[in-house]
Amino acid sequence: MTEFAPLHGLIGGALIGLAAVLLMLTLGRIAGVSTISFGLLAPADSANRPWRLAFLVGLPLGALLVTMFGLKDWSTLTFPASVPVTIVAGLLVGIGTTYGSGCTSGHGVCGLARLSPRSLVATITFVAVAAITVFIFRHLMQAP
Repeated sequence: MTEFAPLHGLIGGALIGLAAVLLMLTLGRIAGVSTISFGLLAPADSANRPWRLAFLVGLPLGALLVTMFGLKDWSTLTFPASVPVTIVAGLLVGIGTTYGSGCTSGHGVCGLARLSPRSLVATITFVAVAAITVFIFRHLMQAP
């Protein structure tokens, strides 16, 4: 069961929005994690490598800080998916972000904020596919 924590969601969402705005104001870049990740691997884009690396390293630091300050106990956290399922899921997400020209952060956070019609379609597609996937795995693929 998940915990309903609207205040935490509000604070987290505001921080994500703030980070996206700061990246746009300081570097003129959209905070799309998949595009930032793929750009880190591009050999011709070495001038942008430092900020891309700092952005990606900073992502898990939030959870680390929350843990260090004792704000969340992660000891009961479980991950029910097997390693092969996780690998396949990661590959599918990578393929999807390539075909969708971005990920949930680029389209869902930054694209919707810019009122991009393409991002609206992409975000609706992300949410619909996620809902269908959860329904299939939770209701249709249950063991008898």
